[in-house]
Amino acid sequence: MEEVLNYLKNCGTFYLATAERDQPRVRPFGAVCQYEGKLYFGTNNKKDVYNQMLKNPKVEICGMYKGTWIRVTGSVKEDTRREARVAMMDDNKAALSSMYTVDDNLMTVFCFTEGKATIYSFTEEPKVILL
Repeated sequence: MEEVLNYLKNCGTFYLATAERDQPRVRPFGAVCQYEGKLYFGTNNKKDVYNQMLKNPKVEICGMYKGTWIRVTGSVKEDTRREARVAMMDDNKAALSSMYTVDDNLMTVFCFTEGKATIYSFTEEPKVILL
């Protein structure tokens, strides 16, 4: 898990894909954390991406770093606990504090309930990490 978390943090920006009916939707994200051994990311509960994940929890993340790329696939669920939002804010204060507060009723977090991350390169075999 640490390797996946550090990879995504090093990417700076990574891309989250969801589905809306039969149309894929992709958008940039930049905040991740680990809480209780799970990979978390945050969003605004007023955005389309929020509703898309509630309807269909299967997502995919993709990002690049130093000539390699990662694909994280799996299912997510919303974690409504304040402690999870605090963990996200604590790990991503610079990125999130201008948009959210822990108790603003906008910021929410999702965690992977199952999935796998694969790190690819052009020169080595893919590395698979189960979440």
